[in-house]
Amino acid sequence: MGKPRILVHICCAPDALYVARSLGANYEVTGFFYDPNIQPKEEYDLRLEEARKVAGMLGIALLEGPYDVDRWTALTLKFKDEPEKGRRCDVCYAMRLQRTAEAARDADIGMFTTVMSLSPWKKTRTMNRIGRLFASRYKVGFLEADFKKKDGFRKSILMSREAGLYRQDYCGCLYSRNWKNHGHEKARRDKDGQS
Repeated sequence: MGKPRILVHICCAPDALYVARSLGANYEVTGFFYDPNIQPKEEYDLRLEEARKVAGMLGIALLEGPYDVDRWTALTLKFKDEPEKGRRCDVCYAMRLQRTAEAARDADIGMFTTVMSLSPWKKTRTMNRIGRLFASRYKVGFLEADFKKKDGFRKSILMSREAGLYRQDYCGCLYSRNWKNHGHEKARRDKDGQS
């Protein structure tokens, strides 16, 4: 009997390389790139191309969802001034995990998960709670995980460097890029006593 199938939501190639390779020991992995939060479009295209590269390296199929940036913007706009890990991120997780659960059901793949829990900047418990909700709604299983455990994040950095993958320096949305460029820098200056 073969391995159970799992649909793995991918937000970026470095996370996908570590997580999909790890899951491949126990599952038949199919990747799913659905990230309408990623802006600008040039950044989205770059991350998608890198995800395709990883799929090729690992010999896994990669499904590609639509670039629903207008829908994402409409859903998150009222939370645009929230800090990272605020309610905007919860809405973003929900949008992507719902579409992943739906894609798993439509592809007759019995389980799904996301690589996002590898990031120390993501709320793993929140993602797992949302994943369970959509698993129940779409009648598929959800693999709850915290892939950053057992030094997963550091290992992913090393693996992606060895593979020559592009590593982004912000989550993907313009709000997080602005936070990185402005809010985070201001917080650093405040901490250092600079103005």
